[in-house]
Amino acid sequence: MPRPDRHAESGNVLRRLVVLLAAMLCLAPVAYLLLLSFADRWAFPDLLPRGWRFDLQGALSGSGVLLESVLLSLGISSLVAFVSTLGGFIAARYVAYHRRRRALLFLAYLPFVMSPVILGACIHYLYIRLALAGTMAGVILAQTIFAFGFGIIFFMSFWNNERRAQEQAAMLLGARPWQRMRRVLLPMARDLLLVCFLQTFLFSWFQYGLTVLISGGTVRTLAVLVYVYIGEANTRYAALSSLLLLVPPVIFLWANKRFVVRYM
Repeated sequence: MPRPDRHAESGNVLRRLVVLLAAMLCLAPVAYLLLLSFADRWAFPDLLPRGWRFDLQGALSGSGVLLESVLLSLGISSLVAFVSTLGGFIAARYVAYHRRRRALLFLAYLPFVMSPVILGACIHYLYIRLALAGTMAGVILAQTIFAFGFGIIFFMSFWNNERRAQEQAAMLLGARPWQRMRRVLLPMARDLLLVCFLQTFLFSWFQYGLTVLISGGTVRTLAVLVYVYIGEANTRYAALSSLLLLVPPVIFLWANKRFVVRYM
């Protein structure tokens, strides 16, 4: 009988311990936020709260603006992601096949030369003149500038010579432009469209500096509200809003990983 390799067994045990330790370190902040969200009368030097409050629905409605900010953030992020994904997909086609492709692609990269806050400060005067400062429309437009550029860059690799040949083959078979887009191109880019939508959604979902700068604090998305509660020293609602802020990334993690791996 072959004797078991003790070095291999010890290596497996050590690997499991490292994985367990890494998982505990990653989950520790989330566990702490959960404790703060449902803790009741937790004061120093108590190691654990003296009571618990598990009324999540009451907490969302009782805070007054927390549920409203969640719905507002969902609406803004979904709109920004939809416009940027679909617009970036179509615009990338014209950029990829244009004779001045490099110059147009440089314009798509241009918003990323500066941070969102710096670029927002540069265009803030223009927003004031256009009466867009302090409005939801201004926030959506400012976020879309970055997300739309990302969409163009993201889809550039999709529009290649192979895709052009497939379009020409469909055209020779009598397909009209909208039929080629609907029946040929969109089904082929379905997974990429989903990935771009998730990425641009998360960009808008976590956007804080640009939102505060353009809206002046009047548009209170969930990311903005977290800092508002922190400034008010309202630890319970700050922890609860932080947990809600983590919900979409956790939901998107599986889908994003699944579709990104196909194109690695």
